[in-house]
Amino acid sequence: MIAKTFFGFEEILARELQQLGAQDVEQGTRAVSFKGDKGFMYKANLSLRTALKILKPIYHFRAFNEQSLYKGIQGIDWSKYLNANQTFVIDTTIHSDHFKHSQFVSQKAKDAIVDQFRAKFDQRPSIDKDFPDLRINIHIDRDQCSVALDTSGASLHHRGYRTATNIAPINEVLAAGMLLLSGWDGNSDFLDPMCGSGTILAEAAMIACNIPANINRKEFAFEKWNDWDNDLFDQIIDALMKRTKEFRYTITGYDKAPSAVQKAKDNLLNANLEDYVTISQANFFDTKKETAGPLHMVFNPPYGERLDIDLERFYRELGDTLKNNYPNTNAWFITANLEALKFVGLRPSRKIKLFNGSLEARLVKYEMYEGSKRTKFQQKTEE
Repeated sequence: MIAKTFFGFEEILARELQQLGAQDVEQGTRAVSFKGDKGFMYKANLSLRTALKILKPIYHFRAFNEQSLYKGIQGIDWSKYLNANQTFVIDTTIHSDHFKHSQFVSQKAKDAIVDQFRAKFDQRPSIDKDFPDLRINIHIDRDQCSVALDTSGASLHHRGYRTATNIAPINEVLAAGMLLLSGWDGNSDFLDPMCGSGTILAEAAMIACNIPANINRKEFAFEKWNDWDNDLFDQIIDALMKRTKEFRYTITGYDKAPSAVQKAKDNLLNANLEDYVTISQANFFDTKKETAGPLHMVFNPPYGERLDIDLERFYRELGDTLKNNYPNTNAWFITANLEALKFVGLRPSRKIKLFNGSLEARLVKYEMYEGSKRTKFQQKTEE
C-alpha cells in the first residue's frame, strides 16, 4: 500500500507506520510505501496522523498513448472490485510527455471500465463524483501507469470533529505533523497561544492520550467495498481503544477572539476531548507562563495572508512575550512569511521546511531557558 502525505512528513509517517506494525516501509516523495493485510489497511486509516490517503495498488503497466492506456485498464478484471449497479470515480495524476491532461486519462480509463462491463453483463456502473462506491487512483510517471484503489475516500485530514472553523484554519494532518516534528509526546504541559478553532489542541490531546486520529470520522471508502468486513473493523477499533493512555499534564489554548474560543470549545466537544483541554479568551502578548515545569508550545500565528496585521510589530511582540514571560519553554510555530521571522529578535534553534497549502513555510523552534542562555550553558559546563 501507499500512504500519501505532505512534503517534509515522510520520515515521521514512516515511523508511524513502523510503530503500527507495517512491513517493508519505504519512504518516497510525499509518500511512504508499506505492506500489510486488510486489517492493517483498516488500522492505518484509523490511526495514522500524518497520512492524507491510503492507496492500495492493484495493477501496473506501460502506457505511452491512448490505445495502450485503454488496453492496460481493460487488463484489470473490474468485476472483482465493482458491480454493474454501483458507482465509481477516477482521480488521475500525470508526470508524462505522453499524456498532457489528467481529465483525458480519467475519461479514457472510464471508457475502458464501462466497455468491459457492457461486454460482460450488458450493464454498466455509473460515475458519481461526490459519493462513489469505488474511488480509483491512476498515477502516470513517464510511461509507467499505476492503478490503485483509494481506501480512504475523502482526505484523511477530515477527522470528523471540526464543524466550526475560523478565517484561516490549519489542516489537521499539518497540525499533527508539526506536533510530531516538535517532539510532542504528552510528557509535559502544552500551550497553543493562538488556538483559532482548536485544531492543534485536538491533535495534541489525541497524541498525548494515544487516541486514533480518525476515530471520530464518519466513513472510509473501504466500507463500500465488496470485501468489507464490519466485524474485523470493530475488533480493530476495540484493540486501538485499549491502547489509549491517561494524560497527567495540562493542555491549554488561548485566543483573543471570543468567536474562536467558542468554535474551539465546540470542536473539542465533538472530538470528546473537552476533559483534556482548557480554552480561555486571552491575548497571548498579555499572558505569562502559568505552569511550573517545562512547557511545550506549538502554534500557527497569522502570516498576513488572510488576516490584516502589522507584521513587524506582531512578530516583535511575539519574540518579546516569549523572551520575557515564558521561561523553560520550547516554542514552535509555523510561518509562511519568512521575512517576518527577522522581527522576532530571537535565534531559532531549528528550522524545518514545510508547505501550508501552496505556501512554502518554516516550522521554527525557539528554546526559552530559565534565566539567560549563558547561565544555562555555564551550569552545564560546571556539571
